[in-house]
Amino acid sequence: MKFILTPLRSIIDTIGNLCSIVMILMILNVFYDVVMRYFFNDVSIAMQELEWHLFAAMFMFGIGYTLKEDGHVRVDVIYDQLSKKKQAIINLVGSLLFALPFTILILYFSWDYTFEAYQMGEGSADPGGLPHRWIVRSIIPASAIFLILCILYVTLEQIQVLLDQTDNQQGAK
Repeated sequence: MKFILTPLRSIIDTIGNLCSIVMILMILNVFYDVVMRYFFNDVSIAMQELEWHLFAAMFMFGIGYTLKEDGHVRVDVIYDQLSKKKQAIINLVGSLLFALPFTILILYFSWDYTFEAYQMGEGSADPGGLPHRWIVRSIIPASAIFLILCILYVTLEQIQVLLDQTDNQQGAK
């Protein structure tokens, strides 16, 4: 199973690092926008729209990376008291019964949503806004595919925990 987990971890970590770069770009963009607005009285609609494009990318791809890093919020009062095997079962159930079906639905419905924007040549409704709205819309299906990879990684990792627990229990007998 390690031959699958290692490249998946590498892909997920690379995209997680790209999210960090996107966050830095977003901060720089906001800084530029604030300086231009308040010191030079110059407003750029395109730069304002770029802020939410960057935020959308960082947020949507960050969901999967945070799942891989086990960083999502949960009620740890009970979870932390459980054995590793029970924690792995909870993680498997959560990933396969909750996260995966919703992610597949998001992927299914966002595909047409993105393609429709591409076909229409949809751009910003604001003058001076960004063209090609399909680019920001494509973040939704792309991040859903990434989240499915992350769910696969978490699932395999939790199966590994269960198998290791089984091996440890057999070795103790």
